[in-house]
Amino acid sequence: MATQSMPHGDSAGTILGHPKGLFVLFFAEMWERFSYYGMRALLIFYLVQHWVFSDSQASIIYGAYTALVYIAPVVGGYLADRYLGQRKAVLFGAVLLTLGHFFMAFEGEGGQSSVIINVFWLALALIIVGSGFLKANISVMVGQLYPRTDIRRDPAYTIFYMGINLGAALGSLICGYLGMHPDYGWSYGFGAAGVGMLLGLVVFIWGKPLLLGRGEPKEPAKLKERRAGLNLESWTYIAGLGMVALCWLAIQYQELVGWVLAFFGLGLVAYVIWIAVTRLSSDDRDRIFAALFLIFVSIVFWALFEQAGSSLNLFTDRHVDRGFFGLEPTAAQFQSLNAIYIVLLAPVFAIIWTWLGRRGWEPSTPLKFGLGVVQVGLGFLVLVWGAEAVGVENATPVIFIFLIYLLHTTGELCLSPVGLSAMNRLSPAHMASLIMGTWFFASATGNFAAGLIASATGGENVGEEAGREVVLGVYETVGLYAIGIGVLVILVSPLVKKLMHLDRLRDEDVGDDLEGQAGAGIEAQEAGIHPTTRPKG
Repeated sequence: MATQSMPHGDSAGTILGHPKGLFVLFFAEMWERFSYYGMRALLIFYLVQHWVFSDSQASIIYGAYTALVYIAPVVGGYLADRYLGQRKAVLFGAVLLTLGHFFMAFEGEGGQSSVIINVFWLALALIIVGSGFLKANISVMVGQLYPRTDIRRDPAYTIFYMGINLGAALGSLICGYLGMHPDYGWSYGFGAAGVGMLLGLVVFIWGKPLLLGRGEPKEPAKLKERRAGLNLESWTYIAGLGMVALCWLAIQYQELVGWVLAFFGLGLVAYVIWIAVTRLSSDDRDRIFAALFLIFVSIVFWALFEQAGSSLNLFTDRHVDRGFFGLEPTAAQFQSLNAIYIVLLAPVFAIIWTWLGRRGWEPSTPLKFGLGVVQVGLGFLVLVWGAEAVGVENATPVIFIFLIYLLHTTGELCLSPVGLSAMNRLSPAHMASLIMGTWFFASATGNFAAGLIASATGGENVGEEAGREVVLGVYETVGLYAIGIGVLVILVSPLVKKLMHLDRLRDEDVGDDLEGQAGAGIEAQEAGIHPTTRPKG
């Protein structure tokens, strides 16, 4: 079977047995993640220190921004599938991202009265929409380089996945250093992110011949059809710019994002339930209910996990002794820990699950979800215990920052890739995209909720010690709730497992659709590694 793909690879040559186009996509995505995570590591500090938002205001803006980053790929993916094709959509997204990251480097004099703050809002809107066009489509192109039966597909996504996390780690380290170093500053940090995105754009344009014609529009002639004086392709780009305008507005009025999530989220869940009850067999209906249970649990997880870029970032800057082995990284550089842990631990988890599975000891999917939520809660409690052990008047030892990110990453590895696999497994083929869209929408909801939780840690107009106690109080509360919810999920996991009817799941129930969704799966795994696996949004 694998030999079917060899002519495709050999036509442009191969590297390590893979088409050269894979490495074009690898480097384009690596630089895109470099720019995105480099900017993300600095964003909360930029909002608080430069634009002089309160901690609470900055956290809500941050939460709305990351939520929109998860919503935008729904539109970007639709426009690519229906009109542009993946390659043109990725190119358009890369151009918007490059502009957005460079606009972030325009500081002005700071403060919310500055006219330059409108450039900042525009930069965020461009990055949101650019991510929507690029992230929704570039990983799909990886799969298009191989026939569905090619045994190199899984190794290809593994290589691509390493590029995602390599870019995330390097971006946080380099941009986080430049942006927060007194000798450089915001323009250097955001400028470095812009250079990274520009490199990704150059690589993607340069490597077009190596993509073997993949990702082109299904109906090229349709794009040339003229309507109201412009061809359809131009109107599609105009629609993308219209999305930029909407995001420019939404990011300034964050309550709009909350209402959108509430309205469409409830509508989406109601629609899924209606289809499950009225159109599916009893087994498929039960599997959809199991999937919805896992989706709701994931919202809790992401709401706590996503404290990393907001409240936990601020806590690390203000209340942690960051020195170790003669080094003192900036707080933003600690955002690289999740990506580094993912690279180191993802193969370990894969080996562990395989080893347990061969012996019939592997935990069920809902049990893994419960373990993931327990670990994210335990991470917060470990940080609280460590801070209280040295006293509220003393800086928290940096080891506890390493530990909270470690526990959150192991929790993520129990939930994010497992959840993606479960969504594909539990969905009938004709509902696979709908359920995957619901999963991503839940990630957006979790990110917005994360902003609301982070806003509760604000502690404005209080002293440093009192502010530290406010943060630790919130962390202790959410940590205890998370552990309680995780334990409850573990207790009901046998019932949820029964709803999955795995013993009656046939290959034709999932079929080739699983392979067709491989691209979306690896992408979301970074989403919300962010990640990071999610997604890292």
